[in-house]
Amino acid sequence: MTDAVGRDQDAVSKFVEGFAAQLVEAGMQRMPARVFAALLSSDEGSMTSAELAEQLQISPAAVSGAVRYLAQTHMVSREREPGSRRERYRVHGDQWYEALTNREAVLKRWEGALREGVSSLGADTPAGRRMAETLAFFEFVEGEVAAMMERWRAHREKLFGSP
Repeated sequence: MTDAVGRDQDAVSKFVEGFAAQLVEAGMQRMPARVFAALLSSDEGSMTSAELAEQLQISPAAVSGAVRYLAQTHMVSREREPGSRRERYRVHGDQWYEALTNREAVLKRWEGALREGVSSLGADTPAGRRMAETLAFFEFVEGEVAAMMERWRAHREKLFGSP
């Protein structure tokens, strides 16, 4: 079966399920992974709850839960259709950038907790040293992610032009 632009819908469905399986293997919940893959593979980059439910053969409640998770992780956004009460869920071209950028806030919180741990445990104890090494790792990663994101912005602009 082909769609309006001649795409094999079975191949698209196979991609969505395969990519979702990869995301699940990497730690994402199954339903959000399927919804994200479906949105990513749609030409518009957005779908309604009904469209997602129909394509993925899932309930509207499953769509709602998946979208809530994806919105919290900044991987999709909700948009109101003009003149309608229906919402569309959109994936943006820079969703990976946004997701990684928002992880930086999590790293900052972890760093604060680890600093407190080093202080509480004592930097010269085995546990304190382990905590200090973990803290140093997260500080290193944070710096590397910031530098990498700057390189990505320049690389993206070369490939695709200004956003």
